[in-house]
Amino acid sequence: MFALNKKYCYFTLLLFAIEVGIAIFIHDGFIRPFIGDVLVVILIYCFVKTFCKIRSTTAAMSVLAFAGTIEILQSFNLVQILGLQNNKIMAVAIGSTFDWKDLLAYAIGTIIILWLENSNNLDRSR
Repeated sequence: MFALNKKYCYFTLLLFAIEVGIAIFIHDGFIRPFIGDVLVVILIYCFVKTFCKIRSTTAAMSVLAFAGTIEILQSFNLVQILGLQNNKIMAVAIGSTFDWKDLLAYAIGTIIILWLENSNNLDRSR
């Protein structure tokens, strides 16, 4: 079940660099908050697939559930509950504001993952 997949590792590193670039250099109302959330689901998916040999559907739906759970927990002030409000990196990573649009972005990211995996046959562990 555990194996290093270099292809997904490279995708993870590339997407992480793109996310950092978005966070540092883009301060708009669409790319940073929406496209960044679409890409973060794909980033987490690629990270999981770097180490775990599991079906693409299982990984994608698990990542969607994880992202959705974190988003819903934001409505309960998760950052404050965990006492991380003074840790800027963790506060940004977890997020502090619930937004339905984020759930939409996560769903779109998941659809992109499944479309890419199925249309390009990238996932050899089905």
